[in-house]
Amino acid sequence: MNRQDYISLFNSMHPNFFEQQHIRALPEGEIFSEMILLLGEFDGSIYNKPLDSTVSFGFFDGTLAELRNIVEKVEEDWPQFFDENSRTYCGYINGKIASFCNIDDMGEYNVNGRVLRVGGPGCVGTLPEYRDKGIGLTMVKHATRILKDEGFDLGYIHYTYVDKWYGKLGYKTVLQWGKDGFI
Repeated sequence: MNRQDYISLFNSMHPNFFEQQHIRALPEGEIFSEMILLLGEFDGSIYNKPLDSTVSFGFFDGTLAELRNIVEKVEEDWPQFFDENSRTYCGYINGKIASFCNIDDMGEYNVNGRVLRVGGPGCVGTLPEYRDKGIGLTMVKHATRILKDEGFDLGYIHYTYVDKWYGKLGYKTVLQWGKDGFI
């Protein structure tokens, strides 16, 4: 895939993206990335941070109110992206949520005559007291493995400024943009 393919994919996934008021209102000079990982090439061995036995991972099975309360502690605008239809995957310490993400099915898209199934971890967050321990990135690694096992072709990270962090798993920045469009 080339740059134009990625732009076409982006525009198919996010029609009229740069016309949205909240995007137009972003600060001048703020840059975000779109990242892709070819899931056929993902084996998960690129990142292996040792975690102690208090850490576990799995799909969230509590109440929506509980989840939204935790999400709000990380990003106050994100609870709206977590609802009864969300597939939320979490990292836990001693059974308490330390990190979370939605595992999103972003749809199927025709790229150069090939239909690609796209999914990705979205709204990835770790509570401040659990950061810098490897829990969040290990959780994203597990979520990426789930996408691969479910037959997705591309892992997609949308609207991020932590591309070096996702890069530790093999995600590659394919586009960058600011409030006025692609750079």
